[in-house]
Amino acid sequence: MTVIRCIHTEDICRLDALIRGCRTVTVAAHTHPDGDALGSTAALVCYLRNLRGKDAAAVLPDTPSSTVRPIIPEGVPFLFFDAQPDACRRRIAGSDLVFLLDCNGFSRTEGLQESLGASPAPKVLIDHHLHPDAGRFDLVFSTPEISSASELLYYVLVALPDICGDARRLPPESARALLTGMTTDTNNFANSVYPSTFRMASDLLEAGVDRDDVLSTLYNQYRENRVRAMGYLQHENLRITPEGLAYMIVTRAVRERFGLEDGETEGLVNVPLSIGRVKMSILLKEEQDHFRVSIRSKKGWSAQQLAASRFHGGGHENASGGKLFWPADIPAPEDAPAFLEHISRECLS
Repeated sequence: MTVIRCIHTEDICRLDALIRGCRTVTVAAHTHPDGDALGSTAALVCYLRNLRGKDAAAVLPDTPSSTVRPIIPEGVPFLFFDAQPDACRRRIAGSDLVFLLDCNGFSRTEGLQESLGASPAPKVLIDHHLHPDAGRFDLVFSTPEISSASELLYYVLVALPDICGDARRLPPESARALLTGMTTDTNNFANSVYPSTFRMASDLLEAGVDRDDVLSTLYNQYRENRVRAMGYLQHENLRITPEGLAYMIVTRAVRERFGLEDGETEGLVNVPLSIGRVKMSILLKEEQDHFRVSIRSKKGWSAQQLAASRFHGGGHENASGGKLFWPADIPAPEDAPAFLEHISRECLS
């Protein structure tokens, strides 16, 4: 098996030594955990517990939405800071090895940031975003040229001596979680897909992962509220500028009307790209003092550059995100459409 070029033998040896030398491990990820964050953390926790005999648990800043929570295998220990802050702090303080997955630094862990940064334990970063805060970690596996943190973790795990390139040696729960996390972050092989992504998927299918069951869990278990909200937003809310920017704005009023939970608009931003004249799609979700921004683009138009230049964010070339604040960026939430129309004329003309 060919291991992707960002993974070096000496780093795998160091990682194996760190794991052998520890007893209690905390695995953390970013705030508002998505499918990739949950899939990668669950996979690593299962590997550490089932194959390495470690006391491993995941600690996340927020409780995941009902849409993605089924990704977590039954019985795998997860702690959520918004529900159990003291338990999370104790867990981190008592760990002698810390992993951070699917984000480029502790700043994206919000409530966990202080505890993670203060931990004297060795720290390992496994991530696929730009600009990793490498100086805060003892060991870094990082590349943006990969589909997801789940894919990167997969290649790290199979490079370890106890797996030795054979995905069939992974715990079944880890294998399933890895395929699930990768599937969500690529929008079922629609975004940020590389040759290594298909190799990973093929290996995991050969190892026995039931992809049909994974897809059913991800895409056939939605609440009725979510389906009705998606129809409303596409029919009543979708706007397309003359330059080819499609955008939708999920206001707090819309969320309350349909009872939308966090994460239930996942995937909606991709839908307008099916329209021929659309070059880029933006979804805004209203929060307390800002919009959370999701951007997707067709080849030749950089979602990444737009996220960095206009929305305090970043990501991948055709799939990125950020935030839009008021009054710092726009005077008030109702000024968002005019802001997007201006961006369309300036960036897509």
